[in-house]
Amino acid sequence: MKSASFKILVFTLILFLISNSSVTAQNFNGKAIYVSKSKMELGNWGARLSEAQKKQVAARLKNRLEKKYILTFNKQEASFKEDTKIDAISGATDSWGAYFSRGKQYKNIKTTQLIQSQEFYGKRFLVKDNLYKIDWVLGTETKQIGAYTCYKAKAFIPNIELNWYNFSWSDLRNEENTDSDKKENMVVVEAWYTSQIPLAHGPGEFWGLPGLILEVNVNNTTLLCTEVTISKGEAVQIEAPDRGTEITKEKYSKTIRKKMAEMRNNRMRRRG
Repeated sequence: MKSASFKILVFTLILFLISNSSVTAQNFNGKAIYVSKSKMELGNWGARLSEAQKKQVAARLKNRLEKKYILTFNKQEASFKEDTKIDAISGATDSWGAYFSRGKQYKNIKTTQLIQSQEFYGKRFLVKDNLYKIDWVLGTETKQIGAYTCYKAKAFIPNIELNWYNFSWSDLRNEENTDSDKKENMVVVEAWYTSQIPLAHGPGEFWGLPGLILEVNVNNTTLLCTEVTISKGEAVQIEAPDRGTEITKEKYSKTIRKKMAEMRNNRMRRRG
């Protein structure tokens, strides 16, 4: 009799703990601040510059090389946007670089939906597409980021999935590459996530690990979380961008490349 009563008590306690943890998970909200730093690549042209000239170029490009982002999230949704500031020296933002910057991004990891607002020369686009499913390889290496123990993970991701909104004039010089070739251009991504925050969110295109991603290293850029705020109260409402011409990632990339080619050709005709 006592044994049966004890089993019932244990079973009831387990049900209570499961129910309580489920409610907590559903109301898991937070905000994370990330700082990105990119190394300046000047190529063959940079080799001809003096150290003083390189410092001048770096100062001019600081708005592109160092950025701050804010990730706001609940259990299944997240909003990621750049924290833009006026340049203290010039008094203005980097307007040309802004055309190739990441717009406000909305992710739903349950429905794998991506919505991102982009603007190019006064025209607003609303990019709607599926999140790219990242095939992460989990490692055992750990390190401390702030108060959190983080685990290492790696993945190979098509470059076009990471930079579909980002363009340069060199992209136009490589137009002879087919779309399939570009998709096969894989990039090695190293991420550090913490299971202490058991949500599959991360900055930008990165998601799908068993914990919040606090650091990402890809190519010459490091994206590092410098501050995390977690609350377990009522679920935070995440708003998705809703203005602009609806378009997919692939069509947006093609549209902007076409526009850039037109701008280049018009400039060449004027010079001629």
